[in-house]
Amino acid sequence: MPDATPETPARRLADIHAEMAKACKIARRSTDDVALIAVSKTRDADEIRPLLDAGHRMFGENRVQEAASKWPDLRIAHPDIQLHLIGQLQSNKAEEAVELFDCIHSLDRLSLLSALSKAMTKAEKHIPCFIQVNIGEEEQKGGCAIAELPELLEAAKAAHIEVVGLMCIPPADVEAAPYFALLAELAARHGLSQLSMGMSDDFPTAIQLGATHIRVGTALFGARTAG
Repeated sequence: MPDATPETPARRLADIHAEMAKACKIARRSTDDVALIAVSKTRDADEIRPLLDAGHRMFGENRVQEAASKWPDLRIAHPDIQLHLIGQLQSNKAEEAVELFDCIHSLDRLSLLSALSKAMTKAEKHIPCFIQVNIGEEEQKGGCAIAELPELLEAAKAAHIEVVGLMCIPPADVEAAPYFALLAELAARHGLSQLSMGMSDDFPTAIQLGATHIRVGTALFGARTAG
């Protein structure tokens, strides 16, 4: 008989882990070196719970307000959840972001650095950050310009903000590999060990080029249904 096993969140999670393991094997890396961030933006609690039930604990959100509306209740039942902010952050949301998130992937400018420094000091909470690099030099995208990266890193050091790595979103509809390779080169140049790169369509390539955190949404949650 044909395999009639339904495509459940648990099965999709297992499939993603299998693809991650394959990419790590090709790159001669340990699977322990790559973290899977389940991108739960626009997904409600009922969609998230099946992944929690399957044992997954690392999630990514794009907006502070949306995260604040659903994650505090989920964390009551699962206090070991790790929540990552992967979307653009407005400086006036820095305090709320510091309260909600365990890691920020979108530090990209001096004004935000200043706001985060003040918020972390006030909350007595210092959380790790990735600097988002505008790797494709696209005007419509956020991210620090490549040429401005050294200045931002120095400012972060002076402000006692822990920068653990770099993050990027390559241009759409082009081969992502050269952009992932460039981000890895920039990180190595500045002594940073972590790379947040790779999404549903290209995470195996990102892993082979050094990603330590991949951000996967649709491949885990499935396509959104109309209505």
